[in-house]
Amino acid sequence: MQSLDDDQAVEVITIPLAGKSSIADHMVIASGRSSRQVASMANKLAEKIKQQFGRIVRIEGLPVADWVLVDADDVIIHLFRPEVRTFYNLERMWAFGDESAPKAAPGA
Repeated sequence: MQSLDDDQAVEVITIPLAGKSSIADHMVIASGRSSRQVASMANKLAEKIKQQFGRIVRIEGLPVADWVLVDADDVIIHLFRPEVRTFYNLERMWAFGDESAPKAAPGA
């Protein structure tokens, strides 16, 4: 979350997946203002995860960078350009069974 904040990601939300899916424990969704920013955020985030946690990180969606998926095993991060994020609306899809939609993280 700190890395995304440092890179000026917008509309950052976290969605707990425990009990909803076996793909990960948490999902993070954030937007960048351009494909270039989205690609940069994904690369920096992957490098920080590798350095700090020693995890193998898989990235999908480069070099187009309209929607980039960063898979860090128990956390999945989706980085979007705003128009693409609106089109796919992952927040709504993963909010099933919740009383309300996920809320933006503080400072997002």
